[in-house]
Amino acid sequence: MTKREAMERIAALRQEIDRLRYLYHVLDHAEISDAALDSLKHELAQWEERYPDLVTPDSPTQRVAGAPRPEFRQVTHRVPMISLNDVFTEAEFRAWVERMRNYARQHGFVLPEPLPTYAEVKMDGLAISLEYEHGTLVRASTRGDGRVGEDVTENIRTIDAIPLRLATVDAIRRHARELRTESAIVAEWESLVADAHRGAIEIRGEVFMAKRVLEEWNQRAAQTGERVFANPRNAAAGSIRQLDARMTALRKLSFFAYDVLLEQPERCARHEQAHALAKLLGFPTNPLNRACAGIDAVLAWHAALGEQRPQLPYLTDGVVVNVDDTALFHRLGVIGKAPRGAVAFKWPAEEATTVVESIQVQVGRTGALTPVALLRPVNVAGVMVTHATLHNEDQIRRLDVRIGDTVIVRRAGDVIPEVVRVLERLRTGKERAFRMPTRCPVCASAVERRVVGTKGASGAALVCTNKRCYAQQRERMLHFVRKAAFDIEGIGEKTVDRFFAEGLLSDPASLFELQQADIAQLDRFGEKSAQHIVERAHARKEITLSRFLIALGIPMVGEETAHDLAVWMQAHGARCTTPLQLLEFMGTQTAESLEDIPEIGPVVAGSIVQWFSDREHRRILERLDAVGVRIAAPPQARIVSRALVGKTFVFTGELSSLTREEAKELVRSHGGEVSESVSRHTAYVVVGTDPGSKLQKAESLGVAILGEEEFLQLVRPPGERER
Repeated sequence: MTKREAMERIAALRQEIDRLRYLYHVLDHAEISDAALDSLKHELAQWEERYPDLVTPDSPTQRVAGAPRPEFRQVTHRVPMISLNDVFTEAEFRAWVERMRNYARQHGFVLPEPLPTYAEVKMDGLAISLEYEHGTLVRASTRGDGRVGEDVTENIRTIDAIPLRLATVDAIRRHARELRTESAIVAEWESLVADAHRGAIEIRGEVFMAKRVLEEWNQRAAQTGERVFANPRNAAAGSIRQLDARMTALRKLSFFAYDVLLEQPERCARHEQAHALAKLLGFPTNPLNRACAGIDAVLAWHAALGEQRPQLPYLTDGVVVNVDDTALFHRLGVIGKAPRGAVAFKWPAEEATTVVESIQVQVGRTGALTPVALLRPVNVAGVMVTHATLHNEDQIRRLDVRIGDTVIVRRAGDVIPEVVRVLERLRTGKERAFRMPTRCPVCASAVERRVVGTKGASGAALVCTNKRCYAQQRERMLHFVRKAAFDIEGIGEKTVDRFFAEGLLSDPASLFELQQADIAQLDRFGEKSAQHIVERAHARKEITLSRFLIALGIPMVGEETAHDLAVWMQAHGARCTTPLQLLEFMGTQTAESLEDIPEIGPVVAGSIVQWFSDREHRRILERLDAVGVRIAAPPQARIVSRALVGKTFVFTGELSSLTREEAKELVRSHGGEVSESVSRHTAYVVVGTDPGSKLQKAESLGVAILGEEEFLQLVRPPGERER
């Protein structure tokens, strides 16, 4: 075959592969099998390998990139990729509509009745911006912090569902004729499609991994030792951020477009038309999305989709509802981080049914006995769940949970799964009642009923009365060495168990009495590891007051309460440079005096006073003093401004550019406050990677959410922000 003939064959193959891709991904019509399509791609690749000068950037073979990229370039979004506020109930949804109506009245216009809306499935994936110039994909970027994202163009090119080149008017007509459908394009759309090929256009949508693909991937990964993904969203995000685009290609990701950004937004008078235009240009859109005439229609569709949700081939956590009038949408504007004219109407936390195979009791550092249900493995919200908390004896009685029961398990975010209901009609008569033990399951000491819990959420529980119970000692030791406390590397769960078994540990003070020779003689411990543990422990003998208070493990005293307590003590002239001085000062305090500290109520104050008056705890402080632990003066806070006075911040997830403590000090340096829990009084929740349940709480309360970059823009001087 001559080169000219090869050029013709290559052109024909590209056109056919693009046609089949369009039929499959956009029109949901599989004309040939995947294997046959792969064969066509293979032939095209062979011809392009023979004639490399004929390879073009938009060829189907160029979806899989070459060498790994060393880093992702940052991309500033032309239009910010802002987030949405969430609602979870019909009442909250109607309140959203009413707020829009009030805003409209205050600004001299009226919302139509019924309100035109466009409702779309809220995909559980990764938001992506796709930029095309003269019809060709030139850039793809992640949402990032909403203003700046990551350039992931090479990885996005591996996703078959995303066209490398936009469909032309002629191609759209040809596809319609072949499927014998009505004309897929009318005259009023021709100019929009043609303009997309003349200039620039941006498509936004969601990259996701189908449930079936995730299951297949995890099955292979478990056999080959590769990474197993917890859920499709993590799989999509992790795949798009691969430095090697060839790895992304293996993940078989999918895509749905949800918006088109035109230089003249009014050319799409309704959001529904933006979806139609995206589909014409070659992008798959979710076929379940629909226009709804009025709020009742949205509620009906939301309920119907919720029932259909378990059978959907992908994960979704709600419905995005938009005001389906472009001019009206823009007139409603933005409030905080979100547009007024759109909202995410989410379903409650995902639930699943399973069987309680056994119930075990765990003993925590405070001695509280917590019953835990061992479950028949079940997938809840994309995560395989095998354990669920039953909280305490009262909860078991209220639910009447029995071993062998079929139960409903709920999981939301990173919150520990919990049993919320027993399906009594499924009982067979073989179920066995469970009774909480009358003695500690670890040390066999007597238990008693006490009030325990965390700040603001106390309750009754059975507690082991033996403070030297191994389970309590173990958990207290692990708490003592954690990062927010003494931060002693090399002392983890297995090491603590081994050292206790060998008699090397007995209480926190014994950490500082460890000898290198004693550790080095143990199996799996060498001279270097023994030296590291001993040196690290001795290097941590000096600690700030707030970290020392955290390490003591006082019930209901977390990081922020410890900080507040330390600041109050220093403000009252307390000289606490040794554990004994701290004991002496706290021995003079009453619950009433501690209640003067902001954020500390009577329950927490009582817990603090009780802890310092306990004989065993006094002994621990005396021992820590004897081994040379000293309390360092805290670094002087650098007061930069009072710009954040009256504003409370909550942090969740891991920050990449600074530690959690550094971030908190930045807030305090501007006069702001930091809290451990989210409430309606919280000003901002700062979200890092792998955020916890605080994010869901913030979304439910409508608290402003900041990414790391947004937070730094808020607290750092302009000169530092650019670095």
